[in-house]
Amino acid sequence: MDFRQTKYMQMTLNADKIIATVDTLAQRVSERFPEAGLSKVAKDFTKIARKMRDDALALEQPNWRLRLTTFGILAAGVILFGFVFKELHFSSPLPEAATLVQIIEPAANIAILVALGIAFIVSLEGRWKRKQALVSLHSLRSMIHVIDMHQLTKDPSVLLDAIEPTASSPKRTMGRVEIQRYLDYCSEMLSLSGKIAALYTQSMQDQVVIETVNELEALSTNLTRKIWQKIMILDRAASDGRGNTPSE
Repeated sequence: MDFRQTKYMQMTLNADKIIATVDTLAQRVSERFPEAGLSKVAKDFTKIARKMRDDALALEQPNWRLRLTTFGILAAGVILFGFVFKELHFSSPLPEAATLVQIIEPAANIAILVALGIAFIVSLEGRWKRKQALVSLHSLRSMIHVIDMHQLTKDPSVLLDAIEPTASSPKRTMGRVEIQRYLDYCSEMLSLSGKIAALYTQSMQDQVVIETVNELEALSTNLTRKIWQKIMILDRAASDGRGNTPSE
């Protein structure tokens, strides 16, 4: 393995290592919060991550059915060229210009048809891969919002300021340390979701896919920033000796 290949491998994301990290995170969530809904979300996240890893790797491979169709069109074009030249009958009285037109006109028509067919097949492969990638990225976007929903009720102000709950307030049984761990797990899942999405930019250089991946990374980053604002509030409370007991 030469230096250039080694350098390229260091600059790309390792899909298997990302999946291993996702699996470890799901195990950590399950051990820390076995009864919490976040545990099930983490397990679902591992399933989506594995599927997206497989889809991204599959999109790197050429679609041989479409490629064979392209070769078939080329072969058909060559056969038609041969048929045209075989059927041409030149007579000596014809001027050279007329003979040339007799040859070029059908040949040009065939060349145009073959080129259009090949262009359509090539663009068809790109559109098919784009559609597959966007479907997977849409499922990841849904998972990102699900993760965000699970951290919404973990409001440090309720815990620290001892706000009196209403009849519709969610039941809060976690103390400061548990809430911090819970929020940290949500943050890690959101961060990993951006890495999983980035696998598609390594597999294909489609502008629509790249823009969608960038949007997902921006979404996960913004949500992570909100979570870390909560964690910082809890950290400041810890230094003041507050928020060690759960608030109902």
